[in-house]
Amino acid sequence: MKTRITQILLAATLTAMVSSCGIYNKYERPEVDVEGLYRQSELTREQVNEATRPDSLVDSSTGQLVHSNLADLSWQELFTDPLLQKLIQEGLDNNSDLNIARLQVKEAQATLMSSKLAYLPSVDLDATGTLSSFDKAKTSKTYSVGASASWEIDVFGKLTNAKRQARAALEQSDAYRQAVQTQVVATVAEYYCSLLMLDEQVNITRSTVESWKEYVRSLQALMRAGEADRATLSQAEASRLSAEASLEDLLQQVSEMENALSIFLGRVPGTIERGTLDELTFPTELSTGVPLDLLSRRPDVREAEASLKQAFYATNQSRAAFYPSITLSGSAGWTNSGGTGITNPGSWLLQAVGSLVQPLFNRGTNIANLKIAKAQQEEAVYTFRQALLDAGSEVNNALTQWQTAQRKVKLETEQVEHLQTTVHDTQLLMKHGTTNYLEVLTARQSLLSAQLSLVSDRYAEMEGVINLYHALGGGV
Repeated sequence: MKTRITQILLAATLTAMVSSCGIYNKYERPEVDVEGLYRQSELTREQVNEATRPDSLVDSSTGQLVHSNLADLSWQELFTDPLLQKLIQEGLDNNSDLNIARLQVKEAQATLMSSKLAYLPSVDLDATGTLSSFDKAKTSKTYSVGASASWEIDVFGKLTNAKRQARAALEQSDAYRQAVQTQVVATVAEYYCSLLMLDEQVNITRSTVESWKEYVRSLQALMRAGEADRATLSQAEASRLSAEASLEDLLQQVSEMENALSIFLGRVPGTIERGTLDELTFPTELSTGVPLDLLSRRPDVREAEASLKQAFYATNQSRAAFYPSITLSGSAGWTNSGGTGITNPGSWLLQAVGSLVQPLFNRGTNIANLKIAKAQQEEAVYTFRQALLDAGSEVNNALTQWQTAQRKVKLETEQVEHLQTTVHDTQLLMKHGTTNYLEVLTARQSLLSAQLSLVSDRYAEMEGVINLYHALGGGV
């Protein structure tokens, strides 16, 4: 009879194993169409293909990085200014969100370790002792000391899927940590570049103010000689005062930017040590890699895919809930109570039990849980695909910003050179009486505007590199 029951249990187990093959499936990335994800109006196909190379090119004459696969660069390689590196490291050390993210990674690591330990048997130590006496009879003393162990055999993948889900959760936590780190690096770099841009604009405006002062002194001399009128002098004075007012606005922006960066770094607001805009260098050529291979490095894409993995293994676990649980348990120890007589020392007490528990009355609940898990898995697929599309859009925008700023910097550099010549020539012509002060005023204002725009676009070019670094997921 016992043999017959064993055969039935074995047959039921084998049948369940054959019908439950799906619960052991491993996650595979869903098909995602990334054709045309990048608008390569400015990047040729050769450039994109070349971007798969992990190396960087350096100008041997200057030692500067001139070409790089940006996704492969660490932030130390991209941001080479020592003062900027010091600020970024300070931000990484002090940022609360990043420190919290690091702790969340540790929590996920502990959860994964717990899921791995679930494969091992659980062991308990049990020691009891009793004293008993009935109707003033002699007190009897009994004791038992033993250990028990139970071990769930992972026939139907419950533990395996739990472990894989925990590993996916760790991947998600680590991706979030990298996302926060990349954001911190990019934010500090943007603040720093903004300060350098404002410093350059302050220098240009100060120079313009000094130039106006010199021009006013020249007009005063011409007015004393009867070769200029008071209206011309007053207009020049007004232009000088306007430039000085703009200078005050810029100095205020510098102070506010320094305070904002100090607070971000966890400092008391104060002065930020920094270099100059001309000293800050970035790659002059960038390549971005093959879309899917590239964007899968982005922390938010990795986070979305890790969430999809968790949903996939949660579905597997919901399927596994339909199948029985097989547990082996046993106990061993000593006791001095055999049921009829008392002996000392005690005797061995051994017990072994095997159990197979098949859910019967919660099938409806299991079906509902499986439907929920499947729906959540589909939601995760849509989220992952949308994350890829959003990532492609951000990379496109950053590339466009960088390329547009490069072209504008080139054009505005030439414009400034021409306007400087115009200012010089109109001043000479006015001294010789062949033109009036309005032409000089117009030329000076145009030069100041062009110089400030050039600085802004140089910042936009650097900001484009920072945004592209951020959009590509940033190096570690």
